[in-house]
Order: sequence, then structure tokens, then C-alpha cells
Amino acid sequence: MKLLFAAMLLAVTGISLAASVPATGGVLIESHSSHPFDISDLVMMDRVSDPQLSADGRYAAFSVRSTDYAGNKGVNAIYVQDLGASGSQPIRVVSKQASSPRWSPDGHSLYYVSPAGDVAQLWRLDFSVSARGWSLDRASAPVQVTHGPLDIENFKLSPDGKSVLLSYAVFTDCNDLACTKERLEGHARDKSSGMLYNKLFVRHWDTWLDGRRNQLYIARFGVDGTLPVEPTLLSRGIEGDVPSKPFGDESEFAFSSDSHTVYFNARIAGDSEPWSTNFDVFKVPADGSSAPQNLTEANKAWDAYPVPSPDGKTLYYLAMKTPAFEADRFGIMAMDLTTGVTREVDPSWDHSAGSMQISADGKTLFVTTDDEGQHPLFTVDVATGRIDKLVDNGSVSAYSISDKRILLARDDLKHPSDLYTVSTNGKDLKQITRFNSARLMNAKMGDVQFFTFQGWNNEAVQGYVVKPVNYKAGHKYPVAFIIHGGPQGAMNNDWSYRWNPQTYAGQGFAVVTINFHGSTGYGQAFTDSISGDWGGKPLDDLKLGWQAALDKYHFLDGDRACALGASYGGYMTYWIAGVWNKPWKCLVDHDGVFDTRMMYYATDELWFEEHENGGRQFDVPENYEKFNPLNDVKDWRVPMLVIHSGDDFRIPITQGLGAFTALQRQGIPSEFLTFPDENHWVLKPQNSVQWHEAVNAWLKRWTAPNASSVAP
Repeated sequence: MKLLFAAMLLAVTGISLAASVPATGGVLIESHSSHPFDISDLVMMDRVSDPQLSADGRYAAFSVRSTDYAGNKGVNAIYVQDLGASGSQPIRVVSKQASSPRWSPDGHSLYYVSPAGDVAQLWRLDFSVSARGWSLDRASAPVQVTHGPLDIENFKLSPDGKSVLLSYAVFTDCNDLACTKERLEGHARDKSSGMLYNKLFVRHWDTWLDGRRNQLYIARFGVDGTLPVEPTLLSRGIEGDVPSKPFGDESEFAFSSDSHTVYFNARIAGDSEPWSTNFDVFKVPADGSSAPQNLTEANKAWDAYPVPSPDGKTLYYLAMKTPAFEADRFGIMAMDLTTGVTREVDPSWDHSAGSMQISADGKTLFVTTDDEGQHPLFTVDVATGRIDKLVDNGSVSAYSISDKRILLARDDLKHPSDLYTVSTNGKDLKQITRFNSARLMNAKMGDVQFFTFQGWNNEAVQGYVVKPVNYKAGHKYPVAFIIHGGPQGAMNNDWSYRWNPQTYAGQGFAVVTINFHGSTGYGQAFTDSISGDWGGKPLDDLKLGWQAALDKYHFLDGDRACALGASYGGYMTYWIAGVWNKPWKCLVDHDGVFDTRMMYYATDELWFEEHENGGRQFDVPENYEKFNPLNDVKDWRVPMLVIHSGDDFRIPITQGLGAFTALQRQGIPSEFLTFPDENHWVLKPQNSVQWHEAVNAWLKRWTAPNASSVAP
């Protein structure tokens, strides 16, 4: 029935159907001839990530996630490549579920995380020596390095290669890892299922909390190259998570260059964790002989991501200045480890730094950040604060540095991530992997054009359009108007496996998106301007940007357009349903905020709600009502597809159910799609396909010629 309906719709609309069609029974039929890009292409792309250089810069290691569509999961493998050999190709060295490849300091071994039974453990591959260097195609049998009872969450090798930092999720009142394992097994045997809480968080992102904390440990390699079952606890007395939840990783802890000291960041939880962003940087002896010392206690905002200098004299880290504001600017700080005096390295740079690393000579920092629709790699001179753009055009999602070479993962709106090398002075950018070349050759994509217009208060605002695949001059095309989430985020020149504009271009739609006030990459004042004004300046920008796009790009059919958004973009979709609905034939709302009042009481991270609305809801209720979509439901008229998932604890499912109730009760054409097993994002391959099928069908239904969008 789906295929029959789609064929009938094609005859009416003239919009192209995807050449790869999902079939029943968990089978995906892929096209190997030329065709418009579609969801089947997207979901089956190999995802290249986590580039790692050996210390001498010659050898690369990285992860590749392929898709087991029938199994409805991703499969992670580890590859290596000799960058010093002409014409070398990637070699897969670990094919089972494995992640986080890390070279030993001497480059002789590669460590990674992979299951042993049902427990994630640390493993090691050793490479044999040849006259030309390490023989990457002749690795030893994998050696299991850890044998603990709990999953390893993250790890980091010491510079001297003698020890390793490990993070585990444990009950902090336990004296060893086995105690946590035994308690979890006891809970599993218990016939009662209730959980009693006496403080927040109760749940976070997509997980009901059970009392465990991420804690940082260290273990020293034995003569046999393995680690003891029981490591030494370093984060002793820290009531918080190291690394942080839900997305923290090993960038939140680091060794000093001599391996004698460990630095890490943590937020002391107490009773204020859900409304605090007061992370601090701590130091602790690597032998665990004393308790951690807070180095940044004076700053009540966010301090994190420690990067010690090679000479051991300076600690670099990122810091915000506004407490309880997650989208404040991250400045680069330098702390003299002898005196404790700090200075800001980049006070005049109006960007928020991220993903920081340091050169071997200690003179240069490397950072990435959003920059006017791109996400480049920059260098920062530690002495002068001078900023230089090293790699531009597209998005640098990850990188690894050696003395003279950088290995980076790079993508853009027409290319998923692949690996590149570039010299540390920014010259000789060279692509070294092409994992999706066959798919990219067959899948046709739409061309992208950025444009700038005068938005709110006549300030410059940027957006972009994507032409439909098989675009022909003089023709008009229906439009997917995408509103990004965050709200402190941006629709950049990058590749995404959610809300990828090319999936709409492949269906015959043009795409328009606007980086409205509140977006990142245009200066901190621009980002700050949305707080307290969710339905104000951004809406003005969307209106003005839509008109500017129509004026500039005559192939856009303004009479056949639908607006779509997720998270804040979903909030805005509900907002425009009541206050700016005339341009739209249909709306698609994914995990959006429908009632700003109840959102305060149901979400997990209260610091966000309190900053964005100027206080607690019961203190300033008028702020929460100023731009509340619930209050304009009576003016809704446009057909809407509402999507909301059961494990979304950031914007709980009752928000979507409330909106669907409002639509149904007023007789407005509407559908509700839910995934009980997904969070704020739809991640499982078959769920992603179903999501796109439902959205595409909704768009085509209401943008068909003569389709009515007015509720009866």
C-alpha cells in the first residue's frame, strides 16, 4: 500500500520518488545506478570518526561505523593506515564491535575498547616491525588488557606509557568495582521495581538514574602488559561525574607531560546539580596519594577541558563567565601552575572555542568552533592570542596532531565525513579516505548556496538554500523550510544523519534554512540575543529570511511550502502555527516545546530553562507565558505531523501529546508518530527510515497541486 500510494502521488505531484526503497522484514533495497539521494543512502553510509595519529605522525587509526540494517544497529570497526607509504589504503584490524583506538606512545601498539563477553574491556594490538616500519597488516592476536567486572566508559594512556586512566560508573559508597557489580545484579533479581528519589536528577537525557556516578581511576601496567582488576580511585570525594553525563568523554581529563599529575573537570552535584553549570578543574597526584584539589573554585561558571602544556608549567582550559548559561562563550584560559595566576589567551576573539589541543612545542593551541556557517580548525598563538584559520570550508568534526602533521575528519553538505591530512601550517590539505565514494557517485545531491539578508533590527543574518536534485532553470519547486534546534546552534555547511537537507532535495524539494538571532558562529552577542526572546527576534528573522529567499531564488514555490523543526525548531513550529501560519501548507514538529510552563517542571536540565526565561517559573510566570505556543492554539489551522519519542527526557513526550490533542480536538488534519525506544534523536536505522518516510509522505501530501491546508 505504501508503494502504491507513493506511485499515485508521483503522478499527481511530479516529485521524484527515492530510488532506494525500504522493504518489509528489515531489508533495505539499495540502488546501484544513478538516482536522487534518499534515506536509504543516508542510513547506509559508512561513518568515519575518531582520527588518531601515532606520536611520529606516520600512522593513522580511526573508527568506521557501518550499518547492519537487518539487525537495526551500527557495527563499529577499527582501521589503520600508513600515511608515510605512497598509495596506502586503510586496513581493518578489528572487525567486531570496537571503539576508541589509541596509539601507545611508542606507536608499537594500538589500544581500544571492545566487549569481552558482555563487559566492555580494554584491548591491545601489537604490530610487528619491518625494515619499512610497523607492519600494519600483521598485527598480533588481540590481548585483553583489563578484566574488571564493569564496562569501561573512557580511557586515556599516560605519556610515559606506564599507566592508563579509566572511567567507570559506580556506586560511590562501594569500596571496589565488584561491589557495584554485585549491587546491580541484586537489583536485577529483586521482584520490586520501584525507585525512591530524594533529589534531582531523577532522569537525565534518556536514562532513569540509579545512583551510580562516573568516577576516574588509574591503573599501572604489569610486566605482562595487563592491568590489575582493581584500579586506584583518583576522584575520591567528588560527588559528581567524571566525565560528565550524558555526553562527556576523555577530553575532560588529562595527564601532565611527566605523567605524575592528572587534571579533570567535574561539577560537584550536591542538591543543585540540575540548575548549575559550575564545573571546575581539579588536579590530583597520579598515584592517588591525596584528594583532588579544585583549581578554579573562584569562577562559578563553567571551567572544563584541561590541556597541560608540554613543559608542565601551564594549564590551558576553557571557561565561561556567566553562571548557569550553557551557551556562554568559552574563552581560552592559561593558568600558571606555580602561582595559580590565570589569564585569558583570546579575550578579543568573539568565538566560543572547543575541542582544544596543544602543539608539541607548547606554542600553539588548536581549536574548532562555528564560524559563519562553517566549522573550521583554528590555531591560537599562546603568547599573543593571535587567531589563524587553518582549515576552512565545511566542518572539522575531530582531529589529531603530531609535530608536523594533522589528521582530521572533515565533512560538508554534500559529503559525509572522511579523513584528511594537512601540515601544521595549514598547507597541503589532502584527502586520504573515500569510504562512501561508490554511494556518492550514484546518489545525486542538490547544490547549496549561502545568502545574507537584513534581519531583525536590520542586522545581517545568514541562511542557505539547497536546490532540488535534477533542478532545471525556470521551474518552480515545493519547499522544505527547516528551523534548527538549540536554539544556540546553527545549520552549518556540514553533514548530518538527522535533518540532512539532501534527503529533502532528493525528494524534489528545495530547502531553505535561516541561522536566526541566537545561532552560533556570528559572535556572542548574536547568540545571547535569543535568551528571553524565543518568539521575538528569531521569528522576525525567519519571516524576513523567507521573504528574502523568495525574492532571490525564483525557483522556490512560495505557495507550496512546509515548515519543519526539532527541539527549539519544534518549539518555533508550534509558535508559528499560531502566529505565522499563512505561508505554510503543512508543518512537521519533532520533539518540540508545546507548553513552556510545564516544560520547566518536566525537563531535566533546569539551568537552561531558568536562564532562557530569566528565572524560575514560579518567580517569573509572565516570562514563561510571553511566548507560550499553548496560548495561541485557538489560531492553529495548518495540518501538522507531530513526532515525539518515549525516551526523550529533555522535552518529555507529553509536550507532543498535548499538541496532538490540540490538533485533533479542533479537527485539524494531523498525525502523531512516536518511537518508544528513542530519545531526543531518532538513531536506530530502521526507525530513521520510518521517520523519513512519514515526513516525506506528509510533505508530499500537502504540497501537491491544489492540496488544501485549511482545517474544516
